Amino acid sequence: MTGTGYDVIVVGSGAAGGFAAKTLTDEGLSVLVIEAGRTLSDRDIKPPRGGKQDNIQLFPRIKATLSGQHIQSRVAFFSETLKHLFVNDRQHGYTTPKDAPFLWIRGRQTGGRLHTFGRVLFRWSDYDFRGASKAGGGVDWPFSYADLAPWYDRVETFLGIHGTRDGIETAPDGIMAQSTPLTPEERSFRTAVETRWPNRHVVPWRFNPHNGSPLSSSLQAAMASGRLTIRSDAVVREVLTDPASGRVTGVCYIQRQTGEARVAHARAVVLCASPIESVRLLLNSRSRLHPDGLGNSSGMLGRYFMDQCPSLMFGRWPASCREGQDEPLPTHTLFGTTGGLYIPRYENACGAHDPAFMRGYTFQGSIGRHARSDGADVPVTIMGFGEMLPYRDNAITLDPRRRDRWGVPLPHIRCVPHANERAMLRRQIRDCADMIEAHGGHVDFWASPLGLGEGDAGLYPDKPFPIRWFIRQMFPRSMTMGAAIHESGGARMGNDPATSVLNPFCQAWDAPNLYVTDASCFPSGGALGTTLTVMAVSMRACHHLASELGTGRL
Repeated sequence: MTGTGYDVIVVGSGAAGGFAAKTLTDEGLSVLVIEAGRTLSDRDIKPPRGGKQDNIQLFPRIKATLSGQHIQSRVAFFSETLKHLFVNDRQHGYTTPKDAPFLWIRGRQTGGRLHTFGRVLFRWSDYDFRGASKAGGGVDWPFSYADLAPWYDRVETFLGIHGTRDGIETAPDGIMAQSTPLTPEERSFRTAVETRWPNRHVVPWRFNPHNGSPLSSSLQAAMASGRLTIRSDAVVREVLTDPASGRVTGVCYIQRQTGEARVAHARAVVLCASPIESVRLLLNSRSRLHPDGLGNSSGMLGRYFMDQCPSLMFGRWPASCREGQDEPLPTHTLFGTTGGLYIPRYENACGAHDPAFMRGYTFQGSIGRHARSDGADVPVTIMGFGEMLPYRDNAITLDPRRRDRWGVPLPHIRCVPHANERAMLRRQIRDCADMIEAHGGHVDFWASPLGLGEGDAGLYPDKPFPIRWFIRQMFPRSMTMGAAIHESGGARMGNDPATSVLNPFCQAWDAPNLYVTDASCFPSGGALGTTLTVMAVSMRACHHLASELGTGRL
């Protein structure tokens, strides 16, 4: 083994890792980012082919399934253009209970999933951070919205978010670089919804345009400092600790192509590998002083794992009369036309209360942006995201019998909706259908972890029977837990080391020079997307780490 020293090692190069690297290098520290996947090149950032795109992508999905992406190909936005940005499932296994499937959607490359997510970035509110205190039925974080707001400001200012200021309590306004439009059909949908349900709001996406580069903006900024080293194709096997003090000393990683084991040393380590991978790595980092896994003296490591409860609905909305030139719609380097409508949480918040379940849900979709025709209707696609409560029995553990090719035990993932989530999903689906049907729209079909349902026209009526039959068999398997790709928890923050893994600054109680800043630190899962909050939490935590190193407390 060979060793090299840095101020800080960051494991993972996605949303959390990129902002960790930027923050730490801005503070003058030398940083090594270790990425398990490959380095992307300009050739990997390919725009979609011209012409009309089939939104089913059935044959690319079948082809990918046969080549080893039988799980990744189920993701809603999978396409031929994006398939190389998802892992091969044969090479990157995991296990689940037989009766509780979970879709673990991953991208092992520089930037992680930043190239494939929709780039929708909303702030959370105190209905998320102070759930138990403010609305009941949730979990209080060890800090409030006011504590994170300055870090939201910094992230948004750096990225340049496109969106609008909407004055909605459950989705606080941020710093918008420029506005983004709704289509005429989305505007008529907004009018119909807000007229009938005044407590529901339809707003444009707040999103960050893709920079067209294989390297994220945060990593580019960190590289420009001259204090960042990125080491790709390096699979971290364990976090190393001092046998006398239990403090972190570095990491042991495997060079992916050669299988060579190497060591990198640092004054501190920040884990940003994604919730499942970070928890898996901590559980595998056992030692005499950390016999049950690094940071696990409370027994909480791996527990309270969550993902948002997904639903996906397809339908039609009356086409609007178009006079003059429409406002140009935004584009994504890899997706083409993007943007859409967003409905922030309204249930069990702001005075509303549904006794059937706790917490709430959001909706994200588009009307009239894709596959337009000359007919009277345009396509509607809306996905719902419901908040899963944290349950102790939903957990990441290590499979005792199976290991990956680098000798690390495979993660075993249990993420099961309970009665509260099932009740919420039923209402989530009903609300979505009601809004589509509010002003002459039609619901054709939908899917969720509760199963597949069909409405007016049913499932793809213009497709031949064999294709419709095949989709009916496969579609419910694509809307299980994990399909939201907003997983969180497993190394929760808290104020009490007996009931949490990390303190309010994402610092491990058991090893003060270890920080975990991806969504595994979340005490609750929320109903809005997690990415902007991950970025802000990572910046806040790494500023704290730099201060601790600078003052000599670490």
